[in-house]
Amino acid sequence: MKPGLPCVLATLAIVAVGPVVGALQQPAWPTEAPPPPLPARSVDFPPYQLRTLPNGLRVLAVPHHEQPSVSFRLLLAVGAVQEPPDRPGLASFVATLLNQGTTSKSAGEIATTIDSAGGLIGVGSGNELTFVQGAVVKDRTDLALELASDLVQHPAFAEQEIALQRKQALSALQVGYDDPGYLAGAVFNRLVFGSHPYGRPHEGTPESIPRITQADLMAFHRDWFVPNNALLAIVGDLTVEEAFAAAESAFGNWERRDVPEIQVPAPPERARRVVVIDRPGSAQTAIRVGHLSIPRTHPDHITFDLAVRILGGEGANRLFGVLRSDRGLTYGASADLNTFKNSGVVIAETSTRTSSTGEALRLMVDEFARLRRDPVHPQELSGAQNFIKGHFPLSIEAPGAIAEQVLARMFFGQDLAGIETYVDEVGRVRPADIQRVSRELLEVEDLAIVLVGDAATFVDQIRALGFVEYERIPNSELDLNSPALRRGAPIGQNTPAPAAEVPPA
Repeated sequence: MKPGLPCVLATLAIVAVGPVVGALQQPAWPTEAPPPPLPARSVDFPPYQLRTLPNGLRVLAVPHHEQPSVSFRLLLAVGAVQEPPDRPGLASFVATLLNQGTTSKSAGEIATTIDSAGGLIGVGSGNELTFVQGAVVKDRTDLALELASDLVQHPAFAEQEIALQRKQALSALQVGYDDPGYLAGAVFNRLVFGSHPYGRPHEGTPESIPRITQADLMAFHRDWFVPNNALLAIVGDLTVEEAFAAAESAFGNWERRDVPEIQVPAPPERARRVVVIDRPGSAQTAIRVGHLSIPRTHPDHITFDLAVRILGGEGANRLFGVLRSDRGLTYGASADLNTFKNSGVVIAETSTRTSSTGEALRLMVDEFARLRRDPVHPQELSGAQNFIKGHFPLSIEAPGAIAEQVLARMFFGQDLAGIETYVDEVGRVRPADIQRVSRELLEVEDLAIVLVGDAATFVDQIRALGFVEYERIPNSELDLNSPALRRGAPIGQNTPAPAAEVPPA
């Protein structure tokens, strides 16, 4: 058993009993149950067809004739994972500049073209993908797709646009570094994933953004922006053949090229590590608690997602009940299961006043332990299930949402038929299933914990919980591009620096 853990578990045992004793002393106030959920709507997913163009671009056509409009979403399998380790933010930089000028149109001309067609177009990126998406009235479909094709094939990466984007990115990072919540999330990702690309800040860092050059942008685009590395969904008031013809017209001349092969390291093993980012004078502490988890294709993904929703998601949310409703320690608390192609992460989060940091952390850890230890109440499970049953059919009504759902499943290697069976699969989960996956997939001994706030105010609190070994990093020494989280540490270092006992404040 790890150092300090007996003290932690002993404390949690006291906490588990404490609320029961307190409840017996409270008067029986009148309560009113929430109204029952409305009957679940059926999931009516339109038929679709998939075709691959000669250049390797996979095209999905989904007729949807409720409105005279068309939505499209182009996904490229490139993101932060493909960035050089010393260039975090490069993928985001490339994506942001796609609609800021091509070799034939300025940023203003791009905006005028799509606005004059009464449409929208947007770009973005993440850990594993980059996207161009848009919507337009039916009779301007060809114009919108031709514009999207121009963006992905011929970005100008003009020096003046690069300078402007660099300035905006650095300004956004300055705002983020002043936000304890942003820092807590970024540090948590690095803490959990180590040197794996999932842990790198995909927005970049103040050190990496100035290093990104026009040559970097052009090389990254040349290597990865090819049709055989892309998926296109066209959803709307078109026949299947009209959709495929529009895709062929806009993207058929996009040149196919080989995609580079890269070696992506495996995520590190789960390991208990506690990091305090010291921001003297902070009135609140941002808290993140969690660990590595399963990818989206794991056979227990739906069941475990429901378990995490009970912990801190829609329809249940034990964390909010304990931290906000019962103790008044925060304005909000939540937990999420974030999944990727090769891994995932469970993360619980809240912010609390500095003086209650230890209490809030103790309660959060106890909720992880309770979900493993005790069967969930059927009403908790049905609350999470009913939320999904009510929300999911609404989430695939609009053409753009349909495109997003379909492409996400294709990108992650999931069966498209699962869209129509998803709600039924959610409804088949039972309390015993929740307890089984919680015991198998939820950890207490190997939690990663991040606290961002005034360390001198709460170090005694967390030491009293049994967390006597942790790292205290001054905000001025934080380096998000290093798995060790400190300036001067090797960028490729996968094993974090040894945890050091915090000296008494």
